[in-house]
Amino acid sequence: MSVRELVVLGTASQVPTRHRNHNGYLLRWDGEGFLFDPGEGTQRQMLRAGVAAHDIDRICVTHFHGDHSLGLAGVIQRINLDKVPHPVTAHYPRSGQRFFDRLRYATAYRETVALLEAPVDTDGPLVRASGYTLEARRLSHPVEAYGYRVVEPDGRRMLPDRLAAHGIKGPDVGRLQREGSLNGVALEDVSEVRRGQRFAFVMDTRLCDGVYALAEGCDMLVIESTFDEDESLAVEFGHLTAGQAARVAREAGVRHLVLTHFSQRYTDPAEFERQARAAGYEADLTVARDLDRIQLPKRRA
Repeated sequence: MSVRELVVLGTASQVPTRHRNHNGYLLRWDGEGFLFDPGEGTQRQMLRAGVAAHDIDRICVTHFHGDHSLGLAGVIQRINLDKVPHPVTAHYPRSGQRFFDRLRYATAYRETVALLEAPVDTDGPLVRASGYTLEARRLSHPVEAYGYRVVEPDGRRMLPDRLAAHGIKGPDVGRLQREGSLNGVALEDVSEVRRGQRFAFVMDTRLCDGVYALAEGCDMLVIESTFDEDESLAVEFGHLTAGQAARVAREAGVRHLVLTHFSQRYTDPAEFERQARAAGYEADLTVARDLDRIQLPKRRA
């Protein structure tokens, strides 16, 4: 049975608070796990959330500010301590290679797992797997940063009334799906496109083309909303407000918006939701809290 959910390990920007750990997010995508931006304390948050090192297949780092990457050292060492039985691939901006190297070998430990380095230096697909494509887009931040997007290939939904009209039933349905046509009937004649699910992860950035490209048509968008209504402050420090994030989601047709990465100056999470709604976003909205588990929406009908 497939499981697609986001496990929120931390939601704080820059510094943790009593109620917010540094960033950390695990996307469960069927049998694979994507760990995004493991900040300081991620290993302990994994324990609290019931996430094991074995659950991690890919580590995706948007950029090398500490609140998004200082947890790498502990996570990598835990992967090796637990002897994870599969290779783990790390994606991160190529310009930050020296930081990745320092974090990977911050202290002495025994390497038991193949950790594959796959630095990012351009927009576009990074991985094409059987159940998804992992893509990256450049963002706008004081240091080089990339956002990530997981896209499921489109499939086809069989239409019972059209199958019946052509007298196709039983094992012939599977044969038609495999071969594309049967007795002069094309697969397109008795089915329709079922769009694959789309998930995007957008952290520290100003508004830019990459933000919109990542968000386009997503079933779930996890996006930073560091500041409230002060857009000048957001531009100065390379961040987004809740209103900006919500407008992006509205224009991109996002089905479930997850706001996160909150400045320590804000103590009332409800204010982020109020501002997002005021910006015109009407679909499902979650203001993330540490240890939340958020299911991806069901596929579009």
